[in-house]
Amino acid sequence: MDIEEYISSGILELYVYGALTEEESREVSKALKEHPEIRKEVEEIEHALQQLSSAAAPYNPDVLLSSIKEKLADKDVIRIERKSKTKWVSYIGWAASIVLLIGLFFLIGDNNELREQLNSEKARTARMEQQIADARDDAEKTRELLAVLRDKDVSRIQLQGQNVAPEAYATVYWNKNENKAYIDAKDLPEPPRGKVYQVWSLKLEPLTPTSIGLLDEFSSDENKIFTLENANQSEAFGITLEPEGGSESPTMDQLYVLGAVAAP
Repeated sequence: MDIEEYISSGILELYVYGALTEEESREVSKALKEHPEIRKEVEEIEHALQQLSSAAAPYNPDVLLSSIKEKLADKDVIRIERKSKTKWVSYIGWAASIVLLIGLFFLIGDNNELREQLNSEKARTARMEQQIADARDDAEKTRELLAVLRDKDVSRIQLQGQNVAPEAYATVYWNKNENKAYIDAKDLPEPPRGKVYQVWSLKLEPLTPTSIGLLDEFSSDENKIFTLENANQSEAFGITLEPEGGSESPTMDQLYVLGAVAAP
């Protein structure tokens, strides 16, 4: 350790004033035990603060400084002080103590500002790391979707808008081998609060609907691509708007889109 550099860093003043963190205080305490020079410096700082406390309590640097200026501006006082070296020493001691505390306040302010900057930088780094992770996830989803679109074994089923929403549209990419259905729901309207889209696999004769899942987090999903398990022998797909949590059977007057699977 460079003792002189450590002493001049200002950390000892912050230690005496109680402005360090618990971990920083432990480090200084350890240094006090190992280096007599540092211990002596701390004792001198404490002594200077004690002198100031006894000279002015409560401490008010602006009032003290103003008082000193008034005393120094008084001609009678100046004449007396010229005759008395002791009084000059006293004023110099006061002024030095004030300068010490003002410098200490600046050090505390700089130290707190540095901590705030470090915390802000940590938060910014965490946000960047999350953005990178999200970008990687999006890239992985994009690669997966491209693979699905290019797979010759994947069936593409177009779901057209029905009476409740003629302008609605969706597409199902069904991989029979993997029992997965990829729902492209970008052209479905935003569901109202408390409602959720539910996807149905349909057998036509007799009409038998089977739920294969909900399009949860529709609003927060920018791509509006959802992956659902579908091991059914589907002949058609439909999407209805249901109460939050879904329904056991489709609400037919809330059927948004419907499309049949093309015959092989």
